[in-house]
Amino acid sequence: MERLDRFELVALSKHLQTHELKNGALLLHRVHAADVAQLMPESSLTVLIPAYNEARVIGHTLESLWAQTRRPEKILVVDDGSSDDTGRIAAGLGVEVVRPLSNTGRKAGAMNFGLRFVETEWLVTLDADTALAPDALQQIVSAAQEQNAGAACGLVLPQRIRTVWERARFVEYLLAFGVIKPVQDWYRCPMVASGCFALYRTEMVKTLGGFPTETVSEDLDLTWRLYEAGESVKYVSGAICYPVEPPNLHFMRKQLARWSHGFAQNVRLHGRRILGVPMLRSFVIVATLDALLALLYLVMTPFLVVARGWHYLIAVYLTDLLLMAIPVLWMGFRLRLLSQAFASLPSVFVLRWLNVYYFWRAAVLEWVLGRPLRVFEKGH
Repeated sequence: MERLDRFELVALSKHLQTHELKNGALLLHRVHAADVAQLMPESSLTVLIPAYNEARVIGHTLESLWAQTRRPEKILVVDDGSSDDTGRIAAGLGVEVVRPLSNTGRKAGAMNFGLRFVETEWLVTLDADTALAPDALQQIVSAAQEQNAGAACGLVLPQRIRTVWERARFVEYLLAFGVIKPVQDWYRCPMVASGCFALYRTEMVKTLGGFPTETVSEDLDLTWRLYEAGESVKYVSGAICYPVEPPNLHFMRKQLARWSHGFAQNVRLHGRRILGVPMLRSFVIVATLDALLALLYLVMTPFLVVARGWHYLIAVYLTDLLLMAIPVLWMGFRLRLLSQAFASLPSVFVLRWLNVYYFWRAAVLEWVLGRPLRVFEKGH
């Protein structure tokens, strides 16, 4: 692939129009050369992208970066031993590509390899399958600077909303980033700066020893380490990213297993240190209790049917659906995704029970049997 000049790439590439979908996929629109002249000057910012066999998606991600209203000083792709054309495609799109001698085995390892090449004040970590809204970098950097935060995270929406699994995840994100995350942000304590798109002060990450490799959930681990170091994390609802979510059960199971084991590993790893961060302690307890209540409800469902009949269970589910629909539809309306939110609502019940299963499976394996998950598997 011919190496393109940065400004030629911006003018010729397609880019996201943040809130428009068609047939379940994000619409892409051309960025005109006249728009390029309005771009802000480059800032002290590096975007670090760990990539392993991401040839199918990395071009789309890089196009969204070149069309940002606030361009990064450097875009650095760590080609972590890919067997496909990931590195060649990235280099052809005008970014710096580095490659370790062998595959590091996990995302944190690839990011630590790339961290040695980062000298800017700010560092954005971005998954290779995650595109950004046009002003995402501008929004997240500005908010972090204003709040003097050590890190910041944005709003996450699925890049595609087609299958039942993508729709279920879409509803979960509307709930999480429309209700839960703003509450956590009020206390300056989001439980996690989502690994698909997060901003950090580079010096702080290096001071903490880089990206943690002790667990399969380095984003959760690093977020908690920041709190333990006295730093704050800012949630920026206007900084929107679009990752590729698991389209089927095969990949969803891998993602849920990694997330669940990552949570259990971090609770065990940080242990008593969590107690020293009051709001983080509260959010961890609430998340665990919520999973416990969901488990009890699942176990008691057959008894409810026998004791009260199917009509009672249907009434419970309809009430649950109504209570969930209010914030989901409101968030969908705000994002101009109301029809997609409405159509996706029933899908979340399919994913809910899988969440419960994998949470408690991981808890038993990690906390009771001492059988930790060590293999990092992608969820797409």
